[in-house]
Amino acid sequence: MSRQKKAQIINSLQEAFSECSIGVLTDYRGLSASEITILRRRLGELGVRYRVVKNTLARFAAERVGRADLAASFEGPVAIAFGYGDITEPARALADYIGTSKSSLTIKGGFLSDRVLTLDEVSTLFTLPSREILLAKVLGGMQSPIASLVNCLTAPIMGVARVLQARIKQLEGG
Repeated sequence: MSRQKKAQIINSLQEAFSECSIGVLTDYRGLSASEITILRRRLGELGVRYRVVKNTLARFAAERVGRADLAASFEGPVAIAFGYGDITEPARALADYIGTSKSSLTIKGGFLSDRVLTLDEVSTLFTLPSREILLAKVLGGMQSPIASLVNCLTAPIMGVARVLQARIKQLEGG
């Protein structure tokens, strides 16, 4: 590979490292080219880029963006799923692919913008509910005390209204 081509790849990786919100590192050993293409398409539909990287070039790119802590992660065959939106999406999509295709793809770890993630931390990410579900739960939790307060404040008024209604019926009937 020419020196110019290597520089282009390093610049491209450097851009991906600095722009992504999360990266999930995988060992793609045992996958055929067609399986990697299928995986790329599936991840691409979710806005996740999947790249097979040369370890040396990935180390250079990581060091250039100030991520020297990632250097130890680039051992053996490595491909990276770069996520640009919800941080749980790449991990969840990879776990789903591994489960449905019964492939030999394995997750090695990952990184967020500020830290390296272990395999266990990435596993925790794909068990988390999506951002929308978490927001809905938080909003539901915030609305619950307000709804209870409204019920408590309106209960005496409703009681008085029921007594008056019963008295009106009593007077009309008799």
